[in-house]
Amino acid sequence: MIDNTRVVSPYPWAPGFYPGERPEIVTSRFKHEDAHTLERFLATGGYEGLRAALAKSPSDVHQNVRDSTLLGRGGAGFPAGTKWGFTPDGVWPRYLVVNGDESEPGTYKDRLLMECDPHQLIEGCLIASYAAGLSQCFLYIRGEMALAHERVAAALDEAYAAG
Repeated sequence: MIDNTRVVSPYPWAPGFYPGERPEIVTSRFKHEDAHTLERFLATGGYEGLRAALAKSPSDVHQNVRDSTLLGRGGAGFPAGTKWGFTPDGVWPRYLVVNGDESEPGTYKDRLLMECDPHQLIEGCLIASYAAGLSQCFLYIRGEMALAHERVAAALDEAYAAG
């Protein structure tokens, strides 16, 4: 039962990982033991963003992201809506490439997202692909990140099975 799951820190070695009064957006599900599952994702509003996006035109979704000033998760913090606009017109196929390499020193943002909330990553890939007219997504996961690979693969299987 989803309401009775234990709340745990997946990374107890990270003091101050949960900042208290600040709103948790990307990490809101991380504290749940079953955060990586489709059941938890759906119970906490997962895939609602995708449903909302699919109810709009791709260009409207793209404009919403531009207007939101959503930033990329790379070191430069480049605006996501601007990145999505770099796809050339009339060139097919188009691909989304997601780099989960974690090459910035001392960071674990990619690994944490892939291990703790892989459905959030999948939802973001689907929304970006829809808005930018992309036909396939490739996700690079560093070889040392065995749990991330396992969780993302399981999440993809769950998502496909659920339709």
